[in-house]
Amino acid sequence: MLYRDFKGLSLSRLGFGAMRLPCVDGDDATPDQAAVDEMVDYALEQGVNYFDTAWGYHGGQSEVVLGRALARHPRDSFYLADKFPGYDLSNMGKVKEIFERQLEKTGAGYFDFYLFHNVCEMNVDGYLDPANGILDYLLEQKRAGRIRHLGFSAHGAIPVMERFLEAYGKEMEFCQIQLNYLDWEFQDARGKVELLTRWGLPVWVMEPVRGGKLACLGEKDEARLAALRPDERPVAWAFRFLQGIPEVTVTLSGMSDFEQLKENIQTYSEERPLSEEELATLMDIAHEMGAQGTVPCTACHYCTSHCPMGLDIPHLLSLYNQLVVTGKGDFIAPMALSALPEDKRASACIGCGSCAAVCPQQIDIPGTLADFASRLAG
Repeated sequence: MLYRDFKGLSLSRLGFGAMRLPCVDGDDATPDQAAVDEMVDYALEQGVNYFDTAWGYHGGQSEVVLGRALARHPRDSFYLADKFPGYDLSNMGKVKEIFERQLEKTGAGYFDFYLFHNVCEMNVDGYLDPANGILDYLLEQKRAGRIRHLGFSAHGAIPVMERFLEAYGKEMEFCQIQLNYLDWEFQDARGKVELLTRWGLPVWVMEPVRGGKLACLGEKDEARLAALRPDERPVAWAFRFLQGIPEVTVTLSGMSDFEQLKENIQTYSEERPLSEEELATLMDIAHEMGAQGTVPCTACHYCTSHCPMGLDIPHLLSLYNQLVVTGKGDFIAPMALSALPEDKRASACIGCGSCAAVCPQQIDIPGTLADFASRLAG
């Protein structure tokens, strides 16, 4: 197992994510305890020592099931991460209640790592509102030794991350972001890594294979990769890309069966850096994936000065592209839109066409925004 140092701790570079555990009869709210026990035992035996769960995973059962599996091992043999669920705005005033319940559910005694969960456009105001007392309470728990290291995860855009860091950055020790070779440019994960580097924060990775999208590519793309590395499957390429980013400390993988666990552990038993040719091929595949069905907006903003509704059209088109590429499982676009007033969303477009008339890329902006609104409504 490969390791990386974090403040004197030797963390496995492959982390065990508990969001996609094996379940009984396909019921997401009923993780298979026996299967999870077996996976946790094997992971620890092979050197994985970082485990990540959250309040909302598996209908609230991830913390319970993972806690039971880990409780069968010495507490100092693993590091456990949990998160405050501010993605649900109704939780903002419940930090003490939820934190105490999380300790009870996991039986861990303390959390090695604890995060503000999913800082984004929708919830950043609540996280930063001193009336909710979230940071104060978590710092109190840190002083008491019930939290060893405090950080945050983020799906929000760079301006949201900047705002959070300007307020709380001096208290943060690490940040978890969605990072993979598709989102390196598509969601500007590169820019997020650069931002965190400026703040001196190491990077934790979530969605390394984008919910499985990068584990199974099209026949043509898989053939291109196989010609360069016949012995590695597409999922290994996704991890090799991340191994080449020095700012990355831990890469979380939500493994849903024992074979996925074994394969990922094998990948993280050695470093095999990508050559320039291999990296160029991978990024070419990412570019083609990101371009499929999307609109070629360059964010020139010519359109915005001609919109009678005052819509931030480049932002809306960026979210549209996100939805198109990710598909039905996308939550980022709806989440970001929920932070906008009703009269600034795609559905507010009146179809006048003034924007399209000045678009250098000749995008059918009214048609695209109508499609966006329809997809969300559907």
